[in-house]
Amino acid sequence: MSSQLLKTEQSVKLSRQSWFSRIARLFDKGSISAETWEELEELLVLADVGVATTQKLLQRVKERAKKEGLDGSDVREALKQEMVAMLTVAPPQPPPLSSAFEVLLVVGVNGSGKTTSIAKLAHQLKGEGKRVILAAADTFRAAAIDQLKVWGKRVHVDVIAHQPGGDPGAVVFDAIEAARSRGAQVVIVDTAGRLHTKFNLMEELKKIKRVITRSGAHHSVLLVLDATTGQNGLAQARHFTEAVQVDGVFLAKLDGTSKGGIVLPICNELKIPVLYIGTGEQLDDIAPFDARTFVEAIFSDTGG
Repeated sequence: MSSQLLKTEQSVKLSRQSWFSRIARLFDKGSISAETWEELEELLVLADVGVATTQKLLQRVKERAKKEGLDGSDVREALKQEMVAMLTVAPPQPPPLSSAFEVLLVVGVNGSGKTTSIAKLAHQLKGEGKRVILAAADTFRAAAIDQLKVWGKRVHVDVIAHQPGGDPGAVVFDAIEAARSRGAQVVIVDTAGRLHTKFNLMEELKKIKRVITRSGAHHSVLLVLDATTGQNGLAQARHFTEAVQVDGVFLAKLDGTSKGGIVLPICNELKIPVLYIGTGEQLDDIAPFDARTFVEAIFSDTGG
């Protein structure tokens, strides 16, 4: 078993043992009745797939079952295939070869696991032989700056920080200049996530993005979502995508929820690819998201 599949299986253990094991068992009877479809719909909604995405998924599977004359385990297999298709969203284009380094702007609400996810990414990139610089652009909270510095020491990467209350754009500018002078390949920017002051937060993010754009560096925006917040996370994602073009999602704390179905509406309704999943609390507990691996993991040892 690959390490990616093993980590993914560990991260969806709660989801697999609760809603998805019940979903898989629906198809053990052989024949599919109207009650089976109704129960499938209910279980998908309870697993945080959401009403709109559940309806779309059911429609696709029902059409295939009717057209192809499917029954029992074949319907389960069709469900898995349609889930994989829904989760397969084109990832952002890689940076052009002329780009000396890449800036990764990480956004998300406070408490989503943003800073820990940044540390995991930095640790992974460093393991690939890349030099990484962290930018402490959440200047609103002194604790956020301190936390990023602590993680920077743990993963042995430089952290560019100013005083609390400073200009986040200036921090990012200095981090980019540091990357140029120190030969870094990646700059990861931590940002504020106080959604209760949504307008100010989003304007701040737009300003930071303008600083990055003017620098000429290739950049992408990664949204960290807490998987345990379910549909609330989806609402958060909409706020951020309205302000800055989000290129991908890091789904944190997936191992802490029984409702792993939230990945489906993220991909279906927002058309944003899930790029990484958090599989635990350690620095190595990160896995690149792969649709087929995820679906196989969430249905593994459940009869299909």
